[in-house]
Amino acid sequence: METAHEIGPSRPHVWREAWSLLRRNRDFRLFYIGNLISFAGDWFLVVALSGLVLRLTHSSLLVSAVFVAFNLPYGIVSFVGGPLADRLDRRKLMIVTNAVMGLLAMGFFLVHGRSDLWLLYTLTASISGVSALFEPAASAAVPNLVDPGDLPAANVLAGSAWGTMMAVGAGIGGLVVTAFGNDAGYLVDALSFFVAGLLLVWVRRPTSEVREPHETHPGIVEATREAVRYSREDRHVLALFGVRVGVGFAIGVVALLPVLARTVYHAGNRGTGLLFAFRGVGSLVGPFLIRPVIRREDRRRLFTAAIWIPAVFAVGYGVLPWMPGIYLAGVAAMVAQFAAGAQWTLVTYSYQSTVPDRILGRVFGFDGALITFTFSVSNALCGWLAGLFGVRAVMAGIGAAVAAYCALLWLLTRHVRRSLSSPRSPIPTLP
Repeated sequence: METAHEIGPSRPHVWREAWSLLRRNRDFRLFYIGNLISFAGDWFLVVALSGLVLRLTHSSLLVSAVFVAFNLPYGIVSFVGGPLADRLDRRKLMIVTNAVMGLLAMGFFLVHGRSDLWLLYTLTASISGVSALFEPAASAAVPNLVDPGDLPAANVLAGSAWGTMMAVGAGIGGLVVTAFGNDAGYLVDALSFFVAGLLLVWVRRPTSEVREPHETHPGIVEATREAVRYSREDRHVLALFGVRVGVGFAIGVVALLPVLARTVYHAGNRGTGLLFAFRGVGSLVGPFLIRPVIRREDRRRLFTAAIWIPAVFAVGYGVLPWMPGIYLAGVAAMVAQFAAGAQWTLVTYSYQSTVPDRILGRVFGFDGALITFTFSVSNALCGWLAGLFGVRAVMAGIGAAVAAYCALLWLLTRHVRRSLSSPRSPIPTLP
């Protein structure tokens, strides 16, 4: 029987429990700070690259291609990253991948003009591929770095880390890149990877459960099949994969924000940084707002929220380009990102609290592949359609389509919701 400690207090003091976890748990604190620093560097780079490509090409499609390069390789390599996260020492894997990404980021100093765009896309895709080895290991490590009762707070913090640094990194990044040029963005990104890796060197708590000596390690193909078999046994996990497909398609409109900032609001890199900063505030606050819903003993409530929250995200971005000024557009982005941050936290916690540790990396890898494939397709589609119909029409259309998808998913998953109706629904395990 679960104890109150394992499922958390009935009325969590969200900020207090998050601060308590950071104060008490040194290893998670190092992990969390490293993520903050790395995410900040990422957003410096996003602002620098998207502004550079738009300035050199005046093409919304080629700006969208930057976001595709950030994500499509991630989706492909995730099929490798998931199994590696279950086979190798997750801490060492995270340290090595941070170092490699730092070295790759230094290569952007060689990009100067339109003739160097091939290098820009190559480096971006390479960093994306290496990050697909890092992220499943990081997500699967969290349940091992904290006690069971601290897992909800850990996910709130992990979810808010991305948003926090989007707000700080994109906002400050827009100002820094405008003042000091693109090289400043490249340098900050490279240093962020090196510092994040160094902090992980000092983590001492195990990042995975102890493996039995006789336990076999399946190959990449078989490991992926095992993850699919598990999701077929637990239809709840399979349905969450479906939720992530809708989220990935909705996020595609983000690639149009730099175009929107320049062509509709005429605000350049400063406007791009501002819109991403508002997004970051939403992603920061969203996980804290959703914390009261996070209850392991009430999986139906978690699942219901996970399905409908992306509709809020989609509608928010659908109305964003029609705002009369860039600051109001930023507010719309912030409201949309409340939903995005909340949804990420819900789904991540659902995986971590139900999927066995020995397969958890593979589930996160498969999930990452799904969302990044749909994200990449949506990025490319949005960029192409924006050239034909305009940014505003495309963002509104994507918002309506994703809201309709959420309604359809709600209808198709009624059997899953019914199976989760018992507060003590059994959680399947692999033999």
